[in-house]
Amino acid sequence: MDIRVVFALLVIMAFGGILLYEILRRTGQRESPERKAGRIGEVLVSDMIKEVLNDDDHILTNIRIRADGKEAELDNLIINSYGLFIIEVKNYNGTLYGDEDDYEWNKVKINEAGYSYVSQVKNPIKQVKRQIYVLSRFLKQHGFTIWIEGFVFLVMGNSPVASPYVLHNEEEIDEVIHRGDRTAIDNDSMDRIIKLLR
Repeated sequence: MDIRVVFALLVIMAFGGILLYEILRRTGQRESPERKAGRIGEVLVSDMIKEVLNDDDHILTNIRIRADGKEAELDNLIINSYGLFIIEVKNYNGTLYGDEDDYEWNKVKINEAGYSYVSQVKNPIKQVKRQIYVLSRFLKQHGFTIWIEGFVFLVMGNSPVASPYVLHNEEEIDEVIHRGDRTAIDNDSMDRIIKLLR
């Protein structure tokens, strides 16, 4: 084999390796520890929700919506005859401090050397209330007026507040999505909403 052909093949292989590395890097193969923890928490809670769903319940995950110039991403949206239920998942390590109406909460963590540090996270209760608003406006734009509730599930169980918006386990998920004190949604409306959101 000609030396020029061998050299050309080596250059192509090196370029291909660099290209593959860059593709893997950009597609999330090297995600931050916080992002990875968040993704793992979302999968864990989605699996918990699936355990309590009835046959006629539906779950949609990672739904992006836009209404009135506002965007929202819903981790979990359960649709059943009782209404629509958003369950926002947070997997925060550390101790959280804050009130239900605060815009941000303080998160205190202790590093490996024993030093504590404080960072801020958005209050997920405020976040889920905003998601309810955006989803409500989105559905109204498409002709639906539906009961929507929203909840937060903190994987580490470290909520700084006792709130009806915070869920702690499968039983509480089951209770809030199957409480029969709301106006029912018919199957046709459920199907139309699911198609709209997919």
